[in-house]
Amino acid sequence: MEALRLVLLFIHLVGFALLLGGGVAVLLSDRIRISKPVLWGAIIQLVSGLALAAPLRGGGDNEPDPIKLGVKLLIAVAIFIMVFIPRKRDEVNKGHFIGIVTLTVVNAAVAVFWR
Repeated sequence: MEALRLVLLFIHLVGFALLLGGGVAVLLSDRIRISKPVLWGAIIQLVSGLALAAPLRGGGDNEPDPIKLGVKLLIAVAIFIMVFIPRKRDEVNKGHFIGIVTLTVVNAAVAVFWR
């Protein structure tokens, strides 16, 4: 079970790298739009995050706070919606895209600092 958790955590981190790295790359480019790495990063983050949290509901001392999981889920769904809806547009507002990158960093901060 621990090996599965580690594989899911690795996949989750790859999704984070795609989302944040793709987002920063787009912000530095001339045309701000939803790129495929950003879209796939959002999908991977949401799915792998749900998979990581699902088996943790059995009770125990090492379980994360359910409120923390709820906050992370809320942020991940917001990121997914912000990425999925305008994915076919030629350009996206810069503020919208900065919001995506900011929420990505906030979600990582919640994961690291909320104990």
